Amino acid sequence: MSGIVVVGGGQAGASLVAKLRSLGAEMPITLICGESVPPYQRPPLSKAYLLGDMAEERLYLRPEAWYSDNNIDLRLGCPVTEIDTDRKTVDLGGEWIEYDQLVLTTGSVPNHLPAAIGGDLEGVFTVRGLADVDRMEPRFQHGARALVVGGGYIGLEAAAVATKLGVHVTLIEMSPRILGRVASAETADVIRAEHVSHGVDIREGVGLEKLVGEGGHVTGALLTDGTMLHVDFVILGIGIRPDTRLAETAGIACNNGIAVDAFGQTSEPGIWAAGDCANIPYENGRLRLESVQNAIDQAEIVAANILGAEAPYVPMPWFWSDQYDLKLQIAGLSTGYDRVVTRQVGGGQSIWYFAGDNLLAVDAVNAPRDYMVGRRLIEAGKSPPADALADPETDLKALLKS
Repeated sequence: MSGIVVVGGGQAGASLVAKLRSLGAEMPITLICGESVPPYQRPPLSKAYLLGDMAEERLYLRPEAWYSDNNIDLRLGCPVTEIDTDRKTVDLGGEWIEYDQLVLTTGSVPNHLPAAIGGDLEGVFTVRGLADVDRMEPRFQHGARALVVGGGYIGLEAAAVATKLGVHVTLIEMSPRILGRVASAETADVIRAEHVSHGVDIREGVGLEKLVGEGGHVTGALLTDGTMLHVDFVILGIGIRPDTRLAETAGIACNNGIAVDAFGQTSEPGIWAAGDCANIPYENGRLRLESVQNAIDQAEIVAANILGAEAPYVPMPWFWSDQYDLKLQIAGLSTGYDRVVTRQVGGGQSIWYFAGDNLLAVDAVNAPRDYMVGRRLIEAGKSPPADALADPETDLKALLKS
């Protein structure tokens, strides 16, 4: 008997099936996971898990037994190879499963280096899934030499953990500065200073020419400035892209992700998408968000809409990153900002992004109160005067009432 089939066992897929059952859905539900373990949290992979502070079972979003207890057919290690929209079936390598409604929560995949410049050498890793971290963990030996390629959040978080474990880290970023696409220079300055204080060699405006190796294993890296580094392993943090392969093959509209409407429906009737893979309407354009909270919120809205809610999804973006003793919390989207103001608060600070007089976003570094107030201001559409935010004597909570 057909029912709801969810393809993708990440945060979005797990959240969606749980929401369906909590809303009283009684039809059969199948959750298909390409990996051989139940859905798990990804943020701790490159932090607590890699440090050895979190066991694998603690990563799981729910115990494996929860799925059977809630009459959810959990298929592990079963990548879907094809969607037949005419027959309304998905192919699990020869086993065809029927669906009434299909949800694609296929997430994203990391970018790799081409083999021509050494991307296929042993000792070159991406940080995306549990298997990735398990493969690289033995390399994190005290005194080892690591190259991190990419100065975004993934690369910086990996550099922080490696340094804590006694690895000598060089991080290269071919753009003029780290976090160039996602944060202000002021925020980048704080993050850079923390890494440098822990011994990370950060080289900005420098790219990777090629990796070299011996016996199939990476041993060195030639940089674009002519420097040759001796390395024991390499971590790639050069971005991710939405996993749209199934959708594209099935003829579903895609453009930097699987295109969905405000309710989460794709161009194909009866097929929905949520999470990293989905490109959603936002203000006067479209947007794809790569965050845990978006995956949860959007998936739960799609679950409700499958059951007839007809509720549009309105994203409220927020993110976080932990590096050393720094906790960076971000609310809103800073795209289009033309100025920032900085507020010093005790041992932390917050950076507020404006477009004209309109508050767009806030980065809070060890400033949780500023983050919470900023998030509430942005969600309420309020834009306090910039000079009030910069003044450390201003009572931020009072701004919520004005």
